[in-house]
Amino acid sequence: MKNLIQKQRHPLSAISLVALLAMAGPLYASGDHAHGHDDNDDHHESGMKHDHDSEHGHDDHGAENKMFLKEKMIDGYKVSFHVMKAKPGKEMGGSHDFMIKVEKDGKILTDIIMNTKVKHPNGSSETKKTMKMGDWLMAGYDLGHKGKHQLMILFKTADGEKHKGGVYYSER
Repeated sequence: MKNLIQKQRHPLSAISLVALLAMAGPLYASGDHAHGHDDNDDHHESGMKHDHDSEHGHDDHGAENKMFLKEKMIDGYKVSFHVMKAKPGKEMGGSHDFMIKVEKDGKILTDIIMNTKVKHPNGSSETKKTMKMGDWLMAGYDLGHKGKHQLMILFKTADGEKHKGGVYYSER
């Protein structure tokens, strides 16, 4: 009987380990972040329209380490925008990781092609293709300087349609 109980615990331990590993990414992503906000402006270049997260358009979490994560509907797709400071020695093209996840009907899309563009506070801009990082697409940018950055995406879905949108990120 004791042997049978030990055999039953092993699959549970394996499931627990897999669940813990699955949570490691989001837990890692939740720390050491900068704070940002959206403004309710129209931007013709990117087709961006922004909704206020609160009465003043800010995302105040009350913690010293702020996390930047915005979800936005673009042409019926739920798009998550996430910015986090790159860990020292793990920079992938810049000081920050600009990460995007696209979902439709609760399923993460993996068969999309995406380009990103960042317009910096000084007016300069740069464009980069994304690389796949698990369920997320990512591009590295230097976003450590103060001011409002316009983060834009253009993605093409399997049906050949193109979709664009974006958000603002502010480093303080």
